[in-house]
Amino acid sequence: MAHPLTIGQAAKSSGVATKTIRYYEEIGVLPVAGRTSSGYRQYDQSDVERLRFISRARALGLPLQRLRILTTVLNGGSKAAFRPRLLRLVYEQLAAVQRQIRELELLRQQLERVSDRMRRVKRRRRVGACRCLDTDDAPERGRARISRSGVVK
Repeated sequence: MAHPLTIGQAAKSSGVATKTIRYYEEIGVLPVAGRTSSGYRQYDQSDVERLRFISRARALGLPLQRLRILTTVLNGGSKAAFRPRLLRLVYEQLAAVQRQIRELELLRQQLERVSDRMRRVKRRRRVGACRCLDTDDAPERGRARISRSGVVK
């Protein structure tokens, strides 16, 4: 190693917390660091670059377990396989984000209909179930179907 870095230095250089670096080593996303005779972890610039890569990938929402599989290619596998695998992972994430956007757009539309309806319709004192969150004036159709996580069903 040209100039070995401590975990704190690697964390500062990469922007990844020391606890996260240890976790990445534990699950195999980052190779286990070499150690000094006193047991301190030592990192080099390639480790810092890999941490930056993982950080960027996580910021894009790429799943950590899939990154673990992908980074094993960097640990001695075929480098030619890395880019196509990464591209496939990016496409999968893009498709997932596009699905979420469609679901959120439907949720936005339902919330707008509910809020419009609640502003238009006078409060009625009736016995029975409240229809405040219905998305349509008809009692049996168009009800907002929102899961606990806020996703339209």
